[in-house]
Amino acid sequence: MENETPMNDLQNDEEESSRSWENHLLPLSIVFSAVIIAAAWIYTTGEKAREVQAPRASEEVVSLHQEEALILPVVWGDIGKRLVEAGVIDPKKWNDLYEGRDPTGGYKKLLEESPDKLALTKSNAGQLLNALWALGLANKNPILEEGEMVNPAYGGPDRFASTAGWTIARGNPMEHYSRHQFFPLSASQQALVDKISRGIYRPCCDNATHFPDCNHGMAMLGFLELMAYQGVSESEMWTAALTLNSYWFPNEYLTIAAYLKAKGIKWNTLAPQDLLGRTYSSASGYRRVAAEVVPQGNSGSGCGVESGEPQTGGSSGGCGV
Repeated sequence: MENETPMNDLQNDEEESSRSWENHLLPLSIVFSAVIIAAAWIYTTGEKAREVQAPRASEEVVSLHQEEALILPVVWGDIGKRLVEAGVIDPKKWNDLYEGRDPTGGYKKLLEESPDKLALTKSNAGQLLNALWALGLANKNPILEEGEMVNPAYGGPDRFASTAGWTIARGNPMEHYSRHQFFPLSASQQALVDKISRGIYRPCCDNATHFPDCNHGMAMLGFLELMAYQGVSESEMWTAALTLNSYWFPNEYLTIAAYLKAKGIKWNTLAPQDLLGRTYSSASGYRRVAAEVVPQGNSGSGCGVESGEPQTGGSSGGCGV
């Protein structure tokens, strides 16, 4: 079961949609006066989609309301079902976490098979964080088996927030650590994941995704693996990673945007690689940025399992070693 290759028959069907996403989704535009990140693809409250062109002027704002969703360039397919079958996610613990918090029942759909691309909203950002965390933790990958996580200097991979903090599995989370091959990556796909994971930081830690010692890092690793497997281009991967990081740390990225504005730099003139790098997105980089401007909102989300409540900010505190 663990060596099955899901979603191969979906890849060709998604190529045209993926190219359209790349053509229409401009670099993320966050401005000082914004309430939330600007985006190009938005779903309305119904099932019918409409295309919205992202603003070219940095002073314009497109608000993403909780009932609207930004479509990420990956199909979830049967990953949720297989995470449950493997015991990485205990469905009872998952449902207990969200029942009563998410009246839409969207959390249940993440454990079911779906042919649709992942839809990201302010309300479900925490749910996607948990689902992708499970994938990153459990999917077999050399980064987990040979990288910083297994460096003896840190005392073993079982003591990090991204491993010990995964409390909704069946059994010990280390029983699932890099144990399940939900999809195989080719040599070139693995090389792409390795490259990009070394360049993506998050404001809660000072480590890149290649060292996924917290939930955000492990979830981003799972997201990169899924994108690479489904043939998402490198440029799309960087842009989508910035989108997801910005939803997980909205106040931090609004603060970064305020800093850039004060320096006379427009957000959308910087490449996603630059914004995701150590200079801005690491814990130390963010502290330097925040020291020069008034932080936008409070940082409240930590590195544990997220509830179904809408996310109001990330954490600039440490996690892991």
